[in-house]
Amino acid sequence: MSEADNRIADNPVVDPRRQAPWRSDKMGKCTLFESPRLLVGLNAFEPGQSHAVHAHEGMDKLYYVIEGAGLFVLNGIERPMRAGELLVAPGGVPHGVTNNGRDRLLVLAVLAPWHGAA
Repeated sequence: MSEADNRIADNPVVDPRRQAPWRSDKMGKCTLFESPRLLVGLNAFEPGQSHAVHAHEGMDKLYYVIEGAGLFVLNGIERPMRAGELLVAPGGVPHGVTNNGRDRLLVLAVLAPWHGAA
């Protein structure tokens, strides 16, 4: 296991807000857990930052908003989301995220089955 994999493997109870990879130049990303079957990561967006629309063939992606609010795109439709809400992007369906607010946006991202390329 890599160092990133051990964030959850060594301590299965984590507060994702303490792991948030905030960056001023672009969206921050970190891996909380990775196995051959599953990737659990964090996406940290300062106001104005985004993750371009993209798709994952053969992998479903779940977004869970931990804190803040933002604009999520799923298959060409914009969907405002806020803390406590969840969105699933089935494999092959284009999706993306923009922090269009004034506060930080922290999103848990889960991909399965994990094929090793985000």
